[in-house]
Amino acid sequence: MKSKFKTRILTMVASLVFLTGTFSAIAQDAKEPWMYDQIVDAAFVISKVSVPMAGNVMIIDARPYQVKYIKGHIPGAVSIPFSKFDERTDLLPKDKSTLLIYYCGGVKCKLSHKSAKKAKALGFTNIKVFAKGYPEWKKQQGAYAAVTVEQVAMQIAANDTLIVDARPQKTKYDKGHIPSAINIPFSQFDALKGKLPRELTTPIIFYCGGLKCRLSHKSAAKAIVMGYKHVSVFEKGYPAWKKQFGAANAGVAVKAGEVEGSIDLDRFKKLATATPEAFTLIDVRDADEFAKGHLKTAKNIPVEILEPKIKDLPSDRPVVFLCSTGARSGEAYYMAKEVRPELETYYVEAEIDFKRDGSFTLKKN
Repeated sequence: MKSKFKTRILTMVASLVFLTGTFSAIAQDAKEPWMYDQIVDAAFVISKVSVPMAGNVMIIDARPYQVKYIKGHIPGAVSIPFSKFDERTDLLPKDKSTLLIYYCGGVKCKLSHKSAKKAKALGFTNIKVFAKGYPEWKKQQGAYAAVTVEQVAMQIAANDTLIVDARPQKTKYDKGHIPSAINIPFSQFDALKGKLPRELTTPIIFYCGGLKCRLSHKSAAKAIVMGYKHVSVFEKGYPAWKKQFGAANAGVAVKAGEVEGSIDLDRFKKLATATPEAFTLIDVRDADEFAKGHLKTAKNIPVEILEPKIKDLPSDRPVVFLCSTGARSGEAYYMAKEVRPELETYYVEAEIDFKRDGSFTLKKN
């Protein structure tokens, strides 16, 4: 009875995480001499993925960690690059009957096959190779990528990705979250899905409380149903971020300056240097000025074309307008206040000298 219940739970999780539908993938018909003899298809792999992963299954990514794994991998997969196999045998399960599923970069990639043969030599008895690998995984209906803490940090720095915390607000998000993340608790997803960007090609990363937490996976599945094209999950979630970068200050305050609408310059310099994700930076200079030097996290919207775009500015953190003298940024501030008076906005009332490396100097007006 207990076994049947566990099977139903795993089936339910698979449905929630990867949606319903037909997953078609055919195992390799013709095998090259260097291939491992036990080949499986995408449907087999999908049937073994669960949140959390079952103790008797390990999916292993044999690709290089920095170049491939951190950017996207099958959810639940452990990174043991073939080049590091002998150094990381401690990551393999102690039970030699555990199902090991190796994969790498596709049918021409030998890394998973060579890893499988090494695992067999160590005495493992239940080894499979997903020969079509990660490229085939990405083709599956409802499938998405898992990413690492390094990738999340890089995408935050690039300022081109929406980070979504799927945990409850008061008990988790308000006590600490990844900088720049907005909060859409899974329990309120349908009510708050309007906070997601209008552009369906916007990259979105969902996260929650770690490898045993299903909220981010279930949220990702809903976003895919809505039509979003670049959805991924940071499956190790906030615990991994906190371990890597320390606890985030959920209440980073923006201090007003002396002039109406301006931001305190000392506070701006500190936040822009240490935690630029604390606010949304909008550089309202012309594109050619912006190209010569700008803050790394700033988005360029020249003041001449700003007004119709104000409705799309995010409201999850303060918006700060900046230019080279404070004139155009001040104009942008009052424009935003007229269009969206509820939006928390500021501007930098100072002369700013932008450097090509993303640094800057301020001179008070």
